Amino acid sequence: MTWETIPQLVQSAGDRFGDAEAVVDGPLRITFAELAERVRVAAGAFAAAGVERGDRVVVWAPNSAEWIVAAFGLVTAGGVLVPINTRWKAAEAADVIVRSRAKAVLVQQGFLDQEYAAPAGVPMIDLKSGFLSSGSPLERKVSGEDIADILFTSGTTGRPKGVMMNHLQTLRLYSEWCDLADLREGDRYLAVNPFFHTFGYKAGCVASMVRGATVIPVPVFELDRVLELVEREKVTMLPGPPTLYHSLLSVRTDRDISSLRAAVTGAADIPVELIRRIRSELPFQTIMTGYGLTEAGTATASRLGDSFEDIATTVGTPCDGVEVRIADDGEVLVRGYSVMQGYLDDPEATAEAIDADGWLHTGDLGSLDERGYLRIVGRKKDMFIVGGFNAYPAEIEGFLMEHPAVAQAAVIGVPDERMGEVGKAFVVCSGPLTAEELIAWSRDRMAGYKVPRHVEFLEELPLNATGKVDKARLR
Repeated sequence: MTWETIPQLVQSAGDRFGDAEAVVDGPLRITFAELAERVRVAAGAFAAAGVERGDRVVVWAPNSAEWIVAAFGLVTAGGVLVPINTRWKAAEAADVIVRSRAKAVLVQQGFLDQEYAAPAGVPMIDLKSGFLSSGSPLERKVSGEDIADILFTSGTTGRPKGVMMNHLQTLRLYSEWCDLADLREGDRYLAVNPFFHTFGYKAGCVASMVRGATVIPVPVFELDRVLELVEREKVTMLPGPPTLYHSLLSVRTDRDISSLRAAVTGAADIPVELIRRIRSELPFQTIMTGYGLTEAGTATASRLGDSFEDIATTVGTPCDGVEVRIADDGEVLVRGYSVMQGYLDDPEATAEAIDADGWLHTGDLGSLDERGYLRIVGRKKDMFIVGGFNAYPAEIEGFLMEHPAVAQAAVIGVPDERMGEVGKAFVVCSGPLTAEELIAWSRDRMAGYKVPRHVEFLEELPLNATGKVDKARLR
């Protein structure tokens, strides 16, 4: 079944899955039919608030049932969803609210003790205020080519840029994603990935509407709470960054987590050992690793039936309709229907990112084997040069993770008078270990230029809001 727009998908989910649970958020349990109705009512509320087709509305709030109703209600009113990072402070958010010319900002006041504030003149609406249920049911005519959402990049390379995607791109890509990730009708999907991120919104909320899975939103990752929900709600689907699975492996629990069936993860720095342990020590039957970015969604993915080695060491092969190639300098290039429509109001940055032949320059470094499997070796900007040799943090981290006393590792390049740069490792231990021991152990396993010269032990690695290690803070 194909849909032209996200509103069509949501209404069809109401027809197809009816009384099955669509969203479980604490005591709130909403069926697919009820969700479809709530979305139409929310669309009416947006229209009554003056939102016209093509108008942008910012949602600056944590994962919740209301977030889902607001997002789908907004696009059903013909609006454009602009979700932003809940960790951003007022000045960071104001920049995006102003640049996106938002008609309104939806927030959840008091989340993480934060009082949210919008720039002068932009109405601010609390998601929990009753606004979403205040409208008369409405469905505006929307086209598949209309911009559906503008997701801002995390801004690791400067000011965040707004990535524009239309309805058809999202529907095609995340319908395929359901097959790749083994998402099934009736699955119980614990959504720990933030909804302001592609992984949470599109591979979470949208994919669950495609397949008929129950979304269980988690606003803040707390391991005890996650384990409690897995047991109580019989969670089957638990995607997340590698740190999520590290946490599951590190805890001894008497919670029943035997319902877990499908894991989905992705990052440049997934150690082979982590995938091995997910397979052998946790109940998951399938693990998908993939490679994606805000500007193109999921570009490659492992396939059901891929060998253990392929899942552990590559990010799979390109999705249908997507091409991947490696530039002369090692950068991963992506081309196809899923590449963004451009950066919001930034033709120069768009032209810099997408060349004349339609190839998106990702900023990631990788290699393709003869079968077309992609391996990511790191970010172009993370690579450091030791005495003339290119050193890739992701590769070094993978080696370090093989040490039995290393639970997590992150590597950056630091200045060195003699070599120009050398590696520094930040390590979270699972057993006794000294810096000297780890450096000596590394010398036996990797080329000299890759061996970290400095080791710093931490209780935990700093993470950004999407669960990835925040290397800017380590620097």
